[in-house]
Amino acid sequence: MQNIFITHLKEKSNSNSSFVDEIATVLDIGYDAAYRRVNLKTNLTLEEGVKLAKHYKISLNKLFEVGNTNTILTDLSPPIHNEKGLEIWLNQSYNSVFPLTKLKNSSIIYSAKDIPLFHTLKDSYLSRYKIYVWLKDVDTNMTKKKVSFDDFVNTIPNSLLESAFKLGEVYKNINITEIWNNTTINGSLQQVLYYFEAGMLSKDLALLICDDIEDVIKHVEEQAIKQSLIGSKNKSTYKLYVNDIHTMSNTIMVKTPMQKVFFTPFTVISYFKIEHQSTCELMFEFFEKQMSISKLLVNAGEKDRALFFNRMHQKINKLKTRIRLDNDIFDFE
Repeated sequence: MQNIFITHLKEKSNSNSSFVDEIATVLDIGYDAAYRRVNLKTNLTLEEGVKLAKHYKISLNKLFEVGNTNTILTDLSPPIHNEKGLEIWLNQSYNSVFPLTKLKNSSIIYSAKDIPLFHTLKDSYLSRYKIYVWLKDVDTNMTKKKVSFDDFVNTIPNSLLESAFKLGEVYKNINITEIWNNTTINGSLQQVLYYFEAGMLSKDLALLICDDIEDVIKHVEEQAIKQSLIGSKNKSTYKLYVNDIHTMSNTIMVKTPMQKVFFTPFTVISYFKIEHQSTCELMFEFFEKQMSISKLLVNAGEKDRALFFNRMHQKINKLKTRIRLDNDIFDFE
């Protein structure tokens, strides 16, 4: 058990000094005493174990899986109730993602029920609209005041936009695999339709957002063909699979040489973070199964690839027509 604990501490250590020196400093003991503990010649006391766990910010429960074998521990992302909370969430997400850009062979697998957020986090009306929709779902004051997007777009704090754009940029430097299906685009289109019909999104801005969604789809198609993320400093790879069988879930798997972690939705954009390795392996196996029965678009024939993206462009054009004509009946089927 102590061997597992010490190994985990080494993985968490970021010190430039020797690991033994670091342990000696944390526990306020001599080098020889620390050496004996690191090399398992002396047992750590409970007090020392707790002190080390606090210093390295790890959960002893998680590490040793205390409790029922069918029970796992998870972390919940920061609560979001307003613009400030969303900004904190964006910055914490950036801080979680950025270290991956420094790790060779790290990658992300994304089960895309909706267009993955990092495709939308750029200087566009779509990015601003996504922020509006998220806040409408969590900020009761915005709902009570019936704030329209046309009013909101001129009041978004620059710091909030900068945090969003920064998060969008960092994703360019990680190898990414996405699994889409024919309904992945529907959520974004439905959001535009909903607030347009509710009178909280003007015709002009609704059409501009549709243009931005179309640009995202074109960008995704170009990356899928090139199998690389455009603008990446790390020459990161991009693979797009299309699955015609399963409904996607917006679950994200992060894979590094040391471990696997996955994030699964909780409410709106909040999520559960699962580090339990046996569960992560099960999720990874499920993703591999999904990919094995999916089409990797770069290997699909030109006709299949064109059909997939043309279907999405048709849905966007259908929504644009609906907005221009302002008819009563509309669906994406």
